[in-house]
Amino acid sequence: MLDRKLDHDPEAARAALANAREQLAVGLRELRDLARGIHPSVLTERRLDAALTALAQRVPLPVDLHVAVPERLDPTIAVAAYFLVSEALTNVAKHARADRVSVDVTATDGTLEVTIADDGAGGADDGEGSGLRGLVDRVTAVGGRMDVTSPPGQGTRLSARLPVRILATGHAQPASLS
Repeated sequence: MLDRKLDHDPEAARAALANAREQLAVGLRELRDLARGIHPSVLTERRLDAALTALAQRVPLPVDLHVAVPERLDPTIAVAAYFLVSEALTNVAKHARADRVSVDVTATDGTLEVTIADDGAGGADDGEGSGLRGLVDRVTAVGGRMDVTSPPGQGTRLSARLPVRILATGHAQPASLS
């Protein structure tokens, strides 16, 4: 449609293009808002430990899962931790050639520590263009830090620290890691 308008009415083509850009921007904002609101209902209905247990049961290799998070976490942190573990387990299943993976999640001293370690091939790189880069971005988006250790032939270990402050009510609020 724009091609035809460009030949016969360039001003109409420019107006149609501006309208299309505006509609795309609105659609993109709506999609981002929707994506922010999506999270597994088990996180809302139960807690992070139940959500991670459900994840571990779907992975096609043995998962040693340890979750020690007695407090109800701030939803932002719980969702970040859930998707970190979910994406890491997906990567292990697809790429690591591992026989086993462990997931350890603990809340201590205002920090949620999440560690995912496999016994696979190693050699993972968290550089630009890597799937691991997205995990690092997810963790830093909530004020956390993540390290990747993956020597060739020795498996991969992701260690993330997400900031939380536990309130007297048993709920947690985001904090910052210093």
